[in-house]
Amino acid sequence: MTQEATARKVAEQPAGRVEKISSLGGGDSPPPPTSAPGPIVSNARLGLMMFLAAEAMFFSGLIGAFLVFRLGSQVWPPPLQPRLPVFVTGINTFLLVLSGLTMHLALRAIRAGNSLRLVRDLSTTAFLGALFLAIQGYEWVRLVRFGLTLSSGVYGATFYTLIGCHALHVLGALIWLVAILLQARRGYFTAQRHTGVELSAMYWTFVVALWPVLYGLVYLY
Repeated sequence: MTQEATARKVAEQPAGRVEKISSLGGGDSPPPPTSAPGPIVSNARLGLMMFLAAEAMFFSGLIGAFLVFRLGSQVWPPPLQPRLPVFVTGINTFLLVLSGLTMHLALRAIRAGNSLRLVRDLSTTAFLGALFLAIQGYEWVRLVRFGLTLSSGVYGATFYTLIGCHALHVLGALIWLVAILLQARRGYFTAQRHTGVELSAMYWTFVVALWPVLYGLVYLY
């Protein structure tokens, strides 16, 4: 059958018949439907990032208030007030910074699928965090016995407010870390599924990075 005869036959067919014949003809097939791309940042990570931004503003306000009182005082610490334990707290600062390193190693371990090393590094991080809080608590008890309390004036109030708020955040991060550690011991996390470890590492890194700033301002400045 010639091309002219074929075209004449198609033209004589009804409209619906022509569409059916055309659909059975040659030509490229339509491309398969593409799935919508996923979000660049997951909702969990985005939520934690927003929370950390709010926490950063909160501590910025506390640091700003401390600097106002600090710069407005001719003598700091005030007379007859106990001096802060700079050396012991310096060692404690090193322990907390070291816990940030072990937390990073734990995250790298689970990304490589090493569950045993994840448990080991998380355990080390939790131990260092608990040790940091224990040393801080011991030093606070000594300071209270030496007369430094919340009612000791601006010096005591700013110290316990700023350092105490950070200690509460470390405690919260430690509780979260212990929960992640218990899940890791049950083999919950894998190289493909470890969002909980990543989120915990983000929050732990925040409290670790914040402490040297507070140590420099409150203990050394």
